[in-house]
Amino acid sequence: MDLQAQRDLQLLSAVEKDGTVTQRTLAKGLGVALGLTNLYIKRLARKGYIKITTIPRSRIKYLLTPSGVAEKSRLTYEYMQYSLFYYRNIRQKLRGALSCLAESGSKRLMIYGTGELAELAYLSLRETDLVLVGFVDGETNQTFMSCPRVAVEALLEWDFDAVLIAELKDVDMIREQLIRAAVPSQKILALFPVGESESNTPLPIGVGGSVRG
Repeated sequence: MDLQAQRDLQLLSAVEKDGTVTQRTLAKGLGVALGLTNLYIKRLARKGYIKITTIPRSRIKYLLTPSGVAEKSRLTYEYMQYSLFYYRNIRQKLRGALSCLAESGSKRLMIYGTGELAELAYLSLRETDLVLVGFVDGETNQTFMSCPRVAVEALLEWDFDAVLIAELKDVDMIREQLIRAAVPSQKILALFPVGESESNTPLPIGVGGSVRG
């Protein structure tokens, strides 16, 4: 599922949820410029998926047409299939990476991040003999998945063999941050080459039609 199709689904979902949603709100959800959002909306209108009307006080209202409802259903199914394939691929990569760590003699692992990928890494790690030391995160003095959350600056105070970067964005920047914190580069593991994860990640389509960026 390409990026344009995912954005179409976001817009159709948002319009179905709230026909009076502003373009500024849509742009924020899509993570694109306001002018580009306007072009996306006009494109959907030309295809007959939405109807643009004016309501009192010169406000714009968007209506999802029958064709738009059908297209949203088609895209939703496609998105679900794509997401399922994507997350299965993620789990496979995680299992492979963790197996390699275990085979290399690593025992104690730090996971960088506390998002969805970090949760998947945690679940995959439980299938191995590796020990999770904690999660690297800015929120210290707290726990995540019942494990300590450790600041990057405090990493060297902990005993670990490797750090797994469980983030989908800014992987190269995170790697540099860890190196600046004196973590040896050979102890840093990322699942994706730089740029691959961001380009292939499914956009978050909000439940109930909302758009989340």
